[in-house]
Amino acid sequence: MRVAVLTGGGDCPGLNAVIRAAVRKGVQEYGYDFVGFRDGWRGPLENDTVPLDIPAVRGILPRGGTVLGSSRTNPLRAENGIRRVRENLAEQEVDALVVIGGEDTLGVAARLADEHGVHVVGVPKTIDNDLSATDYTFGFDTAVGIATEAIDRLHTTAESHMRVLVVEVMGRHAGWIALHSGLAGGANVILIPERRFDVDQVCSWVSSRFRSSYAPIVVVAEGAMPRDGEVVLKDDSLDSFGHVRLSGVGEWLAKQIERRTGKEARTTVLGHVQRGGTPSAFDRWLATRFGLHAIDAVRDGAWGEMVALRATDIVRVPIAEATSRLKTVNPSLYREASVFFG
Repeated sequence: MRVAVLTGGGDCPGLNAVIRAAVRKGVQEYGYDFVGFRDGWRGPLENDTVPLDIPAVRGILPRGGTVLGSSRTNPLRAENGIRRVRENLAEQEVDALVVIGGEDTLGVAARLADEHGVHVVGVPKTIDNDLSATDYTFGFDTAVGIATEAIDRLHTTAESHMRVLVVEVMGRHAGWIALHSGLAGGANVILIPERRFDVDQVCSWVSSRFRSSYAPIVVVAEGAMPRDGEVVLKDDSLDSFGHVRLSGVGEWLAKQIERRTGKEARTTVLGHVQRGGTPSAFDRWLATRFGLHAIDAVRDGAWGEMVALRATDIVRVPIAEATSRLKTVNPSLYREASVFFG
C-alpha cells in the first residue's frame, strides 16, 4: 500500500503531529510506503512530491506549521484540475490519499471521493473549530491560548493608559476563538459573527466600565458585523475558494468607540500569530490520535470518511457530512458570556 499525505488551507499547530503519527503507524504496523504532496492541492495538481518515511518525521511533533507546506489551491477551479490530480496520483502509484484540512480542503476531498472514486480519508484541521462533525479540531486550543495570553497582557497596558483596547481575533463565520479567549481573558465585551452587534450597546458597556475606573477590553472576531452594516474589509480580493480576506472590523470599531465615547481606543490585530508557533499539549494529543486513526481508516478502506472527536472517542464520519454545514456558537453559550459584559 502506498499512501500519500497533503495539508491544505491555512497552516495550523498540530499538522506535523498528524503527519508523524500517520507515517509511524503506517510504516511500523502495516508496512505502508508514504509520499507527501507539497503545498496542499497544488502538489497533486502539479505532481510535486517529497519523500515521507520515519526519519523524515522525527522531531517534528512540537513544530508548528507543516513540513509539507500548504496553500489555498483549488483544483476544482484549475483547468482540467480533476483529471490532472487523478493522473498524478496514478503516476505516483498512490493507493490512498490522506487529506488534512478544513472546510475547503476537505470539500475538495469529498468531491474526489464521492464523484470520482478517489481513495480519500480526511483529517479535520482548523483553528476556527467550525467543522460540525467533530467536537474539536486541533489548532483551536493553541489559538485560544495565544489569544488569551495576549488579552492578559493587554489588560495591564489598557489600565496604565485608561484607554479601550480592541482585540481582533480570527473567526470568519464562527466566533469560537473570540468566545473562549474573551471569557478566559476577562474581556468586557465579546463580539462574534453569529450575532450582529449594536455599536451603541458596545459603547454603553465601555462607558460603564470607565465609570468603575476600569479600562475595558473588547474582543471581536474578524467576521463580526454591526447590526446596520456588513463585514468590514480592508481588501475585497478573493482567494481560490471565493473567500474575501477579512480584517478591519477591529480598527473600524475602535474609531467608532473613540468618536462616540470620547475615550481613547486602540486596536490589536492578532492575525497569523494565532496560527503560528508550537502546538499546545492538547493539540499534539488530538492531532496524534487523528493521525493514528486515519491510517486505520486507510487499512479498512473507509474511503470518503473523516476521523472526528466525539467526547473522548475517535470516530469516522462521511467527509461530505463534515463539510455540509459549519459548527457555530450556540446562543446559550454566548448568553453565558454576556454576564460579564459592561
